[in-house]
Amino acid sequence: MNFAFPTTDTTPAEATPKLKRVVKPIYIGPLLIDPPVFQAPMAGFTNYVYRQIVREFGGVGLQATEMISAEGFLHQVGGLKGCVERLWGVKEEARPLAVQMWDNDPQTLAEVGKKLAFEYNVSVVDLNFGCPVRKVSEKAHSGSYLLKHPAKMGQIISTVVKACAPVPVTAKIRLGCTRKEMTAKEVARVVEDSGAAALYVHGRVAEDFFSGNADWESIAELKAVLKRIPLIGNGDLSSAARVVTAFEKYGVDGVMIGRAALGRPWLFAQAAQALRGEEVMPDPTLAEQAALLLRHQRLIVQRFGEERGNILMRKYACCYAQGRPGAREFRALASRCESSTDFERIVREHFPKSSMGGSFAPNLVERVDKSSCDL
Repeated sequence: MNFAFPTTDTTPAEATPKLKRVVKPIYIGPLLIDPPVFQAPMAGFTNYVYRQIVREFGGVGLQATEMISAEGFLHQVGGLKGCVERLWGVKEEARPLAVQMWDNDPQTLAEVGKKLAFEYNVSVVDLNFGCPVRKVSEKAHSGSYLLKHPAKMGQIISTVVKACAPVPVTAKIRLGCTRKEMTAKEVARVVEDSGAAALYVHGRVAEDFFSGNADWESIAELKAVLKRIPLIGNGDLSSAARVVTAFEKYGVDGVMIGRAALGRPWLFAQAAQALRGEEVMPDPTLAEQAALLLRHQRLIVQRFGEERGNILMRKYACCYAQGRPGAREFRALASRCESSTDFERIVREHFPKSSMGGSFAPNLVERVDKSSCDL
């Protein structure tokens, strides 16, 4: 496989190279996406609170909820509570907003898609054909499993498109199930011919899960396959500099940022600044990041309650600290946190610190609870 980016990403945000071409907004059906920067749907992470924080920083053209099970939502089985919870606040939330769903039955997906389009009034209905998790792929024959069955994918997409019209329907795929089964080109043709309004491509195969590097050369090859709909690339976009490279070297129409922004919700704003040809703001200082983490925790606890909220915050805390000096000790402590008092103490005493100075990103000071800025 051909890879795009080095394993480590050391380019400071403020050293992001200038774009040599103009990046235009794109349309997904009738919906204008400006900037063409997308927030990936991630189960267990992209809940209402996370989306709120990302929205405050700005820079996202289209946000997405957590993925839902169509069968669970429609027939009240398995993960119904989880499905309903994942759609909490969606009806009143700012637009544009996408909801991603998975299943392998066209009629079930069409019925849920119709509810999302006309009862929840979502901006985009997204179909997941990329999830590699065994529960979804192998047990339910959904997600990435369907990459082996392009004809079935076409049937699903065309059925959902008809049910949701005029709300656009998109598809998220991987390059294939294995490196010996790289079906992305055939799948891309089917996605477009079946009426989808855009194609998101994660540059790994299902067997990779999230290991190794995303193959951006293979993503770029799909640009020549698609004739009418935009190509949005996804994978390893951990800096504004990499976003610039995605557009300049690999010719995508848009980018989708996922895991890299879980502990750095300002990354979307940095990417948008780079695409506008502006100076890219530096990352907040470590003290400011710790302050934001505490605010994130308070919002999560308000939404989910003390016990569950602090359990959920364990994984966010690990994301915020990732790649920082002293992160291992902090993660070990944060992963056992059980109360808000304990969480605040751990952040104040053990969140990675630096003697280096730094200034707030524009307007960040108004967005962070100032009571927690004295770290």
